Amino acid sequence: MKNPQEREPIRRKEFLKDVLVCSLGAYGGPEAHMGVFIDQMVVKKHYLSEEELIELIALCSILPGPTSTQTIVSIGYKTGGPFLALLTMLVWALPVLILMTLLSFLYQFFEQMNWDKDSLRYIGPMAVGFIVMAAYRINKKVVTDKMTFVIFLFGAIVTYLIRAPWIFPLVLIIGGIISVIVSKEKELWQRVKLNPPWVYLVIFSSIALISIVLTLTWDNLLVHLFESFYRYGYLVFGGGQVVVPVMHSELVQVNQYMTNQEFLTGYGLVQGLPGPMFSFSAYAGGMAARVGGPMIQILGAIASGIGIFLPGLLLIYFVYPVWENLKKIKGVKVSIKGINAVAGGMIGVAAIVLMQQSGFSLENIIVTFLTVLLLLTKKVPAPLMVLTFIIAGFLIG
Repeated sequence: MKNPQEREPIRRKEFLKDVLVCSLGAYGGPEAHMGVFIDQMVVKKHYLSEEELIELIALCSILPGPTSTQTIVSIGYKTGGPFLALLTMLVWALPVLILMTLLSFLYQFFEQMNWDKDSLRYIGPMAVGFIVMAAYRINKKVVTDKMTFVIFLFGAIVTYLIRAPWIFPLVLIIGGIISVIVSKEKELWQRVKLNPPWVYLVIFSSIALISIVLTLTWDNLLVHLFESFYRYGYLVFGGGQVVVPVMHSELVQVNQYMTNQEFLTGYGLVQGLPGPMFSFSAYAGGMAARVGGPMIQILGAIASGIGIFLPGLLLIYFVYPVWENLKKIKGVKVSIKGINAVAGGMIGVAAIVLMQQSGFSLENIIVTFLTVLLLLTKKVPAPLMVLTFIIAGFLIG
C-alpha cells in the first residue's frame, strides 16, 4: 500500500486535470464560472463542500482582482497548499492567454492576407452588447437601496466626466468609505486575531512600488505595460467586465495604443473563449506593443498577462491563511457594498462611452441590440454568437 507521500503527486495531477476541465468549460464571466466550479469541484470530485465554495467566493469578492481566478486558486491552496495554487493558476489561465496572444496578431494577419479589416466590424458592437448586459446584471446585484444607488450614480457621473486613469481607483476607495460611514451596523472593526504571512504583502507592495518608480524613470514600453496591468490587477474588483472601462480609458483614449475598434474586437473575441476574462490583457498588451515588432509584441502580451494576474495570486497567498478570522470583520463586508456600487456605475458608463466611440450607425445599433436580445434568452452560447458575427462581417462586407 502506498503511503501519503506517494499518493500526493497522483492527487495533484488529478486535481490539475479537473482545473483544466473547468478552464475549457468556463464561459461567460464569474457568475457562469461558479456554476462550472460547483459541478466539477463540488458535485463530481468533492474537493470541498458547496458551503466552503460560497465562502471562498465571498472572500474573493472582497479582494481586488479576477474573482473566478482567485476562487479556483483558493481551491488549489485549500487542496494542496501554495505550490498547487500556483499550478492551478497556470493551468486555469495559460490556454486562453496563449490564444489571446495569438489573436493580438489578427490585424497584421489580415494585412498580410490582403483581407479587409472592416470584416471584423461587427465584433465591436457585439462586444458593447456584452458590456451592456454585464452592466445590467451587475447593477441588479449591487444597487440594493438608496445608498448604493447614490454611490452608483456618483461612480457613473465622475468616471464619465473624468477619463484619467487615476480617477478609477479613487472613486472605488471613496465608494467603500461612504458605505462604511453611512452604515448603521455596530462594531464594524471588531478586533480579531490575525497572523498573516506578511512576506506576500511585502512582495505585492514592493512590485507595485518598484514598477511605478521604473515607469517614472525609464521610458520602456514593456515596463509601462507591466505597471499598468499590475495596477489593473490590484485596483479592480469583480473581474473582466469591471476592468474594461479602466483599460479602455488608458490604452485607447490616453495612450492611444490601439483604436476603439481594435480594443472592442479583442474584447468581443474573448467572449467566445473559455477561461478567465482577464486573459483579454494578453491581447491588449500585445496590441499595445506591436510597434516594436513580433518579439516585443509577444513580450508585451506576456508582461501584461503576468502583470494582471500576479496581484490576485499574491493577495490569495496573503489572505487565505487568515480567512477564517478575517471574515468576522463586518467593516470589510460593508465597504465592499460601496465599492461594488461604484464598479457598477463604471461599467454602465463604459457601455455608453464605447457605444459613442463605435458610432451610432444603424448597423452598429442593430448588432448591439441583437447581442443583448440573444444574451437575455440564454439560448445561444457566446462562442456561437462571436462566430456568427464574424461570418456576417465577411458575408455582408
